[in-house]
Amino acid sequence: MPQPDPVHSDDALPRKTGVVVIGGGIIGTSTALELAERGIDVVLCEKGEIAGEQSSRNWGWCRQMGRDIREIPLILEAMKLWRGMDKRIGASTGYTECGIAYVSETEEEMAAREQWLDECARPYQLSSHIIDGDKVAELLPGSTTRWKGALYTPNDGRAEPQMAAPAIARAIRAAGGKVFTNCAVRGFETSAGKIAGVVTEKGPIACDNIVLAGGAWSRRFCGNANVKLKQLSVIGSVQRTAPIETGLETSFSGGRFAVRKRADGGYTVTHRHLSVADIVPASFPQFFDFLPALRMDWNGLKLRLGSRFFDEARLANRWSLDQTSPFEMVRTLDPEPIPAILDEALASLKAHYPVFDGIEITERWGGCIDATPDAVPVISAVDHIPGFHLATGFSGHGFGIGPGAGKLMAEIVTGATPCVDPEPFRYSRMVDGTRMIPMAGV
Repeated sequence: MPQPDPVHSDDALPRKTGVVVIGGGIIGTSTALELAERGIDVVLCEKGEIAGEQSSRNWGWCRQMGRDIREIPLILEAMKLWRGMDKRIGASTGYTECGIAYVSETEEEMAAREQWLDECARPYQLSSHIIDGDKVAELLPGSTTRWKGALYTPNDGRAEPQMAAPAIARAIRAAGGKVFTNCAVRGFETSAGKIAGVVTEKGPIACDNIVLAGGAWSRRFCGNANVKLKQLSVIGSVQRTAPIETGLETSFSGGRFAVRKRADGGYTVTHRHLSVADIVPASFPQFFDFLPALRMDWNGLKLRLGSRFFDEARLANRWSLDQTSPFEMVRTLDPEPIPAILDEALASLKAHYPVFDGIEITERWGGCIDATPDAVPVISAVDHIPGFHLATGFSGHGFGIGPGAGKLMAEIVTGATPCVDPEPFRYSRMVDGTRMIPMAGV
């Protein structure tokens, strides 16, 4: 499995702090850094290692292109932060402004690109634009395919998932915050209906505010606190290659593949579209919530009933705060990748770009992607429990949008003017009857 850069844990658990951030992925670390830099006393608690789950397992794309229109203001904010992140934290995240292209073989695909451009990109003056087949050949030379064209965003970028969140976590400590690894938060306590503190496996911490950035674990944490969260997870499969000289710097997708160059000289190769949704006990009560999303993406999402159903069933849904929690029983979600999906992606890449023939695959892995029914995250206070906040459900979009999400979450916690309109990310849509439907990009 991917090995994120190590981050050592602080030693002495404080008795009291201002904010406890639960979860050490890109969202949790970005939130905690924003809070620490604003002078807030903040503690981040991670049940395993920093970026041990999806934050080190994703594609590494930092893209504006192809997003749900509700996310575009937030990704614009995130991209500004990515561009200055290495200087800000005094360390490398691997961020590079390489551009991203969605190449197309058919007129139907190009029409869909044009529609997204008209409806989503142009209102926000994104740099995204259509290029023709000749320009694609110049940008991405060596293809056996004469592409119809591409949707291209020259100022999109890439970063290194195994470097980014750990580098941000170390900056939290430099800014005055504390970071604890292998320190699961079992739950929270309230006083007069408000957050009063958390209980970790290493002891309690009094605080006035909590941010749950628990990724695929968030629904289980919320359920134990009687907070309804509509969330399931999808298994993504990823592989990386040995270093190879291809001349291809732009990240791009086409055929059945998606590919980006890595800082180590190799490439990350994934399937452009296919992922697997395991049927688990939580699938049944949420079936109708997720049915619209399933219908929209029926060809790209494969349902599977297997061992994960029983793995999930064995984990407690309810526990007291003096009991060992599920987060201590499973420190790291490490699902097996789907070989057939990765084989198909690699075969498609080689068919279109023969320069990859004979390339060595050095590692394959799976990751649990936390998803909401409308594929838009929750970045919000939970109003009926003052002091409790959620930053979760990023639906495969979280790595690129992470710094912006952290900034917005910190502003919500502190009462500062938000950098973007937080309404699309409100928690209340989970419980007020709002019809949650994806407004998918391309």
